[in-house]
Amino acid sequence: MKEMMAPGTNMSPCNGEIENGFCKGNMSAIEENQEVSDGLSQPNAGKPPRNHPGMRHCISQASLGATSALEPNTVMLGLKSPSSDNCAYVPIFRSGSYSEMGPKQYMEDEHIRIDNLREQVDESKGLLSQGAYYGVFDGHGGTDAASFTQNNLLNFILEDSHFPSMVKKAVRNAFQKADNTLADTKSLDSSSGTTALIALILGRTMLIANAGDSRAVLGKRGRAIELSKDHKPNATSEKLRIEKLGGVIFDGYLNGQLSVARALGDWHIKGAKGSKGLLISDPEFEEVVLSEEDEFLIIGCDGLWDVMSSQYAVTIVRKELMLHNDPEKCSKFLVKEALKRNCCDNLTVLVICFSPDPPPRIEIPKTTRRRSISAEGLDLLKGVLSDI
Repeated sequence: MKEMMAPGTNMSPCNGEIENGFCKGNMSAIEENQEVSDGLSQPNAGKPPRNHPGMRHCISQASLGATSALEPNTVMLGLKSPSSDNCAYVPIFRSGSYSEMGPKQYMEDEHIRIDNLREQVDESKGLLSQGAYYGVFDGHGGTDAASFTQNNLLNFILEDSHFPSMVKKAVRNAFQKADNTLADTKSLDSSSGTTALIALILGRTMLIANAGDSRAVLGKRGRAIELSKDHKPNATSEKLRIEKLGGVIFDGYLNGQLSVARALGDWHIKGAKGSKGLLISDPEFEEVVLSEEDEFLIIGCDGLWDVMSSQYAVTIVRKELMLHNDPEKCSKFLVKEALKRNCCDNLTVLVICFSPDPPPRIEIPKTTRRRSISAEGLDLLKGVLSDI
């Protein structure tokens, strides 16, 4: 596990215009290379956990509306925040994490938290505003792949020639480079594999890149917004791709071997480099411009989401932040709750807050609609009651 944290930093001077945290003289935009759809055109609303179609979680009005009267730190649900579109908004990053081995014999998860990315970036890259980087790497077949990816993926991104002018291209190249290095490095077990989900934040722009079945969920005024898709072999898009290439899915496993359709490593399944295999390492992207309504991000390995819905996790984290405002305690709470629900996997959870303050209370607007009953309806009701 690697954790590097620092408070938000001040903006450095720039002679030109600043855009997305970079001097415009150094780049034209954070992403000039508008690539073809990555399969995540829009975030999905919070959905029930995988393999539990009958389980449902919802937010009760009682849990959201803690007081009947509006307080200074209260937001009316459904009303747009007055400054949500204010371009002067600057997120402040702080995070917490917690991991447990669970019922498994070995711990194969790795994660990373960097609240101040400027400390990691060379000045020649032109990073002027605050940035952050977070990731969860769920290993399998040993710890080699997860540990290597956790230690090297960010460096591969920063060293790529396309960073920071074309961030998506740099991240995609970094995933590919990490995957190929796992095959070429003799000191690493090439049969070891890992999923990889990262959140790279530059200024207000947050880029989620995912290969595997970990999940990133944004908490937006109490609502869960899923920013990644679980790459399970039986997911519709993955299943079509695998079967088109002649692969089979047996009991939810790719060729009866692996429970994910995308991962880094696992070269005993991928075969020769350059071949179009069933198991791929290509990440899918989701990009979000943060506003004041975006309160926190949850990143968790599949062990969490196997027993908990995205909306339930957001509701719990929001409630806990209002109590103690500690993302570390929130991460631990989610892990302990998942273990109570009989999670059978390693567990790793990150909670990233975008403000130093706890979330505001949400007041449910009371309805002003008046309901009445007609004279005929009243007579009918009296008749029914008299017969009881």
